[in-house]
Amino acid sequence: MIAILINALIIFIMYFPSWKHHPWLESADHLLVLFFLIEAIVKMRALGTKAYFASAWNRFDFIIVMGSLPTLFVFFFPILPDTSLLIVLRLFRLIRLIRFIQFVPHLNQVMTGLTRALQASIFVVLALVFLNFLLAIFTCHFYADMAPEFFGNPLVSAYSIFQLFTLEGWNEIVAIITARTENHFIIGITRFYFVVVILLGGIFGLSLANAVFVDEMTMDNNQDLEKKIDGLQQEITELRRLIERSVSSDK
Repeated sequence: MIAILINALIIFIMYFPSWKHHPWLESADHLLVLFFLIEAIVKMRALGTKAYFASAWNRFDFIIVMGSLPTLFVFFFPILPDTSLLIVLRLFRLIRLIRFIQFVPHLNQVMTGLTRALQASIFVVLALVFLNFLLAIFTCHFYADMAPEFFGNPLVSAYSIFQLFTLEGWNEIVAIITARTENHFIIGITRFYFVVVILLGGIFGLSLANAVFVDEMTMDNNQDLEKKIDGLQQEITELRRLIERSVSSDK
């Protein structure tokens, strides 16, 4: 894990322009690739190939290491004039940071809740995609000439509508459009139209998606609480019966 953190730190530093081709950093980066390769070989020899690949984390590490090897080969055997695409493979090693999720407490519960939340949210997400597509076409039709940078074609329009859904810069887009016309009727309709867009997608749509997602994620806690309440109710019922029996026997 320490080697993974060091490698991630080195890659992070190497993307600063002044450190991009620093020889010491590049050497350390290639040494870490060798370290990960040797680690995989030692594990395979110690555990056996079958047992090694039986672990999902080992398979994950092996794929990352194999994907990183071309950068090492190019460093020692510069057979290609342009290695930019191979150097990009260095980024694959950053994916190994995912391994740190295994230290998350109650990971199984978290993953179960996440899976359930994604399944429950898929219909809401599809509805938002459909709404985005529909509004993108409408807005492109009416405002492509007035604001081509935002609604010049359906793809650009879909991106701008999604930006409105997130409430990012919605007032700026409306201000730019209204500033390009002196017709007060068009200005009023434009403001009303984009308020409806924001209400449908930004406030109602995304809020609904967030509510469904969070509710499904916390369902395990609710179920545990319901079980405890049911257990308490049973205990209270039994206590009442015992009290009633003791009272009737005294009589």
